[in-house]
Amino acid sequence: MSSHIMLVFLGTFFFVSLTPGMCMTLSMTLGMTIGVKRTLWMMVGELIGVGTVAVAAVVGVAAIMFNYPLVFHILKYVGGAYLIYLGYQMWQARSKLTIALPNKQSCAARSRKTLALQGWVTAIANPKGWAFMVSLLPPFIDANAPVAPQLSILVALILCTEFTCLMLYASGGKTLGQYLAHSGNLKWLNRISGSLMALVGVWLAFS
Repeated sequence: MSSHIMLVFLGTFFFVSLTPGMCMTLSMTLGMTIGVKRTLWMMVGELIGVGTVAVAAVVGVAAIMFNYPLVFHILKYVGGAYLIYLGYQMWQARSKLTIALPNKQSCAARSRKTLALQGWVTAIANPKGWAFMVSLLPPFIDANAPVAPQLSILVALILCTEFTCLMLYASGGKTLGQYLAHSGNLKWLNRISGSLMALVGVWLAFS
C-alpha cells in the first residue's frame, strides 16, 4: 500500500472520527464523571468493537448482519436501555459526583469490565459505523495484492485515529467536569452527564 493512499485514508477517517457521535459523546461523558484514566477502559472496549467492525466489513460479515437486522435490533435496544438507565442514575445523584456505574461498591475488575462492555456495545451495535466501514474500506483495498497486510495497516490507522479522537473528547469532558465541580455545581454536572448518557442510549436504540 502506497504512502499517499494511507495519508488520504488517514485524513478521511480522522475527520469522520472527530465528528460528534455515540462513541465520542460517551467518551466525553465518562471523562466528565470518572476522569480520563478510568475512561481508558471504555476506550479499550470501543477500540475492540471498531476493529471487529472494520475487519468484518472487509471479509463480508457485514452483509450477513444487514440481511439479519434482528441481531442489530436486539443489541441496540439492550445496549440503549442500559445507557439510558445509567443516565437516569446520574440524574438522581444531586449532592455527589456519580461514576456512571450501576454498582459503586463493585470491585475494580468488575468496574473495568463494565466500562469496556459499554464501549464495545456502543461500537459494535452502531449501524452507521458498519455502513461507514463497508463503504470506506473496500475502495482502499487492492484486490491484486494480499488483503491481510493491507487490512492490518488500515485497521492500525483506524484504531490510532479513533483513540486520538476519544482522548480529545474525554479530556474536554474532564475539563468541563472539573470546572463544574470547583464551582460547586455538582448537581448540574450530574444532570449534564446523565442527559448525555441517556442521549447516547436513545441514539443507539433508534439510529
